[in-house]
Amino acid sequence: MLTQEELKELRRLQVRLGKRVDALFSGDYRSAVRGRGMEFEEVRPYVPGDDIRYIDWNVTARTSSPFIKVFREERQNTLLLAVDVSGSSRVGTGGRDGRTDRRLQQARIAGALAYAASANRDRVGLVLFSDRVESFLPPRPVRSHAWAVIQALFSVDAQHRGTDLAAMFAHLSRVQRRRATIVVMSDFLDDGPWAKALTTLSRRHEVHAVLVHDAFDAEVSGLGLVDVVDAETGETALVEGARWAEHSVAARVEVVRRSGARTVAIGTSDDPFIKLQNHFHHVRRR
Repeated sequence: MLTQEELKELRRLQVRLGKRVDALFSGDYRSAVRGRGMEFEEVRPYVPGDDIRYIDWNVTARTSSPFIKVFREERQNTLLLAVDVSGSSRVGTGGRDGRTDRRLQQARIAGALAYAASANRDRVGLVLFSDRVESFLPPRPVRSHAWAVIQALFSVDAQHRGTDLAAMFAHLSRVQRRRATIVVMSDFLDDGPWAKALTTLSRRHEVHAVLVHDAFDAEVSGLGLVDVVDAETGETALVEGARWAEHSVAARVEVVRRSGARTVAIGTSDDPFIKLQNHFHHVRRR
């Protein structure tokens, strides 16, 4: 069940999406995220001048006459949203409005993308993950499904608090066989060996990584010894603030970018719609 505050935020988002998405980044989204590849349609007899790379050798061998594969362009795209709902997603200093943590910012970002995909008649699906897959909504093209995705983001009650990005990337590779646009939203705070799995995923699909961060991520590196509580394990530890520089936003962005994903960092104090517009505009220009 949604809390009263979550219901209010969902209503605010419904009003804002129609205005902000269409006005800001929907055009850049449509230009940057388009249907990919070609879909097999039929085979026909080979005609001189056809590209020999598309000869169907199985049919040719059976008939003793050359046949060629015919493809048609696949214009409808599949957008799969993968959202981190681990314990660290509920950590935040409140952003500009005093209540925005990583989870709420991710819900706004994913909601905007689901709305844009629906307006573009794309299929949209959702994976909610922690150290395992918490929920999976397979991609569907109808507008009502986009709103089901948005509501799932606000009503999720994660059963586990850890993060396992490598397992999630492997899961995405299994469930999404055909080429798609995958948007991963996470703080990417995971010491596991996930970079190689992300590289593999990026070779098969167009992957956008949205690194959601908070002002605290930058502030803690300037502190001395600090007692902290791990939001995912509940353990308390004495941490040297300077060592946090290894996990700075810039350092995490660089690891993700080297793995082949198109990367954008969005803070809890940022306007996510403007950040998304700039990101997709940059992708479209490239």
